[in-house]
Amino acid sequence: MNKMKDIPVAGYKAMLFFSTIIWGAAFVVMKDAVEILGPAQLVGVRFILAGLILGAVFHKKLRKVLTPGGLRAGITMGIILFVAFWLQTLGLANTTPGKNAFLTATYCVMVPLIVWMISRRFPGWSCIIAAITCVAGIGLVSVAPGTFGIGFGDAATLAGAVVFALEIIFISRFTKIYSAIGITIIQFLCCGVLGLIFGFAFEPMPQIDAIPASFFADLAYLVLLSSCVCYVCQNVGLAHVPPAQGSLILSLESVFGVICSVLFYGEVLTAQMIVGFILIFIAILISELAPRRKRSEQTA
Repeated sequence: MNKMKDIPVAGYKAMLFFSTIIWGAAFVVMKDAVEILGPAQLVGVRFILAGLILGAVFHKKLRKVLTPGGLRAGITMGIILFVAFWLQTLGLANTTPGKNAFLTATYCVMVPLIVWMISRRFPGWSCIIAAITCVAGIGLVSVAPGTFGIGFGDAATLAGAVVFALEIIFISRFTKIYSAIGITIIQFLCCGVLGLIFGFAFEPMPQIDAIPASFFADLAYLVLLSSCVCYVCQNVGLAHVPPAQGSLILSLESVFGVICSVLFYGEVLTAQMIVGFILIFIAILISELAPRRKRSEQTA
């Protein structure tokens, strides 16, 4: 009997929720780590180590996906993951952890819009309202008073959010065909290799003797908890939870990110930023809850 099939849906949702707490704190950890390694280098080291660890632990599941189709799926997800995390980390190096967390969470609103572009099926007015609300929230969070431009860090973060939305769609598709853990391992290794190649080709080399001991603690958190544990929980959870519900739960990462940024990074929240955060979160709720209720009514 497959033990994974015996787990209720609530158990898979709990996996996703547990991941959001760890990922929320990871924004602060990454902010410290990116001051030592460049964005691509950090992504490369993090995911190479995570892929090797998962490959050693789940080598049987890895062998099952070593097929042409499995490799294509894993490499595709790896490329998407690298671009998403590189943009997010690049943005984090130029903005605060709290803003980075909430702007990244806008991918939840983008998922149904991207599906609309692909399938050409109108997602409903709730998604349009959510998108408008989200844009208003982004403006309040990212645009400084008296200006009309968005900072480089915020723009990079938003670009990363678009790619994270694509990742959610691809994960939901591929993990229904292949082993979620096996695909995750290939995804990590591909992402790590791309990060190392890109990072060491275009970013300055770090001074090994100048790396503080605290960096290795940050790296351990990112590799073991934020990557190995959380991504396995996410990819396994998304294989059993509908994408809309899954992305809604994962959006709580932004809330924990702001809380950790205020508590541990000392980020100061202005009234404008708080209103922006609230609008973004309302947009996420509208985007995910309204379509789900409509689908339930249609099914009935």
